[in-house]
Amino acid sequence: MRYGFQGTPRPAGGFELFSWFFMRISGGLLIVLVLGHLAVMHLIAGVHRIDYDFVVQRYRNPIWRTWDFAMLFLALLHGTNGLRIVIEDYVQSKKWRLAAVTALGAVLFVVIIMGLLPILTFVPIGAGGMEVVQHGP
Repeated sequence: MRYGFQGTPRPAGGFELFSWFFMRISGGLLIVLVLGHLAVMHLIAGVHRIDYDFVVQRYRNPIWRTWDFAMLFLALLHGTNGLRIVIEDYVQSKKWRLAAVTALGAVLFVVIIMGLLPILTFVPIGAGGMEVVQHGP
């Protein structure tokens, strides 16, 4: 068995080796994506400027939709893979392990769909034939 950084064993092959590499690559990408998100949203733009119009302007650029899509997708897959590893380590019964991993996969699917729908289908109010209705003086 080969060893990675800090003497942790690296899997010999198959899905577990892919998972091992995925955790390291996605973790590195997530650091860049999250720090970039924090820099743009909190340091450059400033929290006081973040409102509906800011989101509309930001989502007109497909790069920001792709950025948010990548950050959401990688974070969910990275976290789910980590939970899968914990389940593999601590759930002894094969039947319960299969049930837990299956439930985890179902939750992942639902949460990815819920997260991606706003990113992929966001249409500003007033676009696409909808009229903005304002009430009051």
